[in-house]
Amino acid sequence: MAEGPGGALRLVDHGVITTSPKDELGARLRALYQGVAEVVARSAPNEVAVEKLFFSRNVTSALAVGQARGVAILAASQCGLAVHEYTPAEIKQAVAHYGGARKEQIQEMVRILLRLPARLQPDDAADAAAVAICHAHTRSTRSRLALLSTGR
Repeated sequence: MAEGPGGALRLVDHGVITTSPKDELGARLRALYQGVAEVVARSAPNEVAVEKLFFSRNVTSALAVGQARGVAILAASQCGLAVHEYTPAEIKQAVAHYGGARKEQIQEMVRILLRLPARLQPDDAADAAAVAICHAHTRSTRSRLALLSTGR
């Protein structure tokens, strides 16, 4: 995600890193690490934003997501990038102005905010774009507040 003139957001790159469920865990996590490092090398971001882990009822899924999230954070951190975290409600609020927005509403707002002809596919790419939009909005607001607090 990049900011253009007037603070308009622009999608720089998108996609997902996939692994085969047939591969053993270590190989899958290594592939994820390498994939994140490749994206960082290709896109040269200044920082990274991730969704905070939401504890669900499915413990197995929560553990798998936690492992993948940890590897992604480690890869970004080892590339020298600051990592910012946002809760699902913060992301929904920043993108749709409603913390209880449904997935479809978020995907449509991502499309509108980025001026895309269609919703991003797969859904995980749209989710990642929503996290990036949340971070861009939050960073912008924090910058304005910092200027106000210094009297400029």
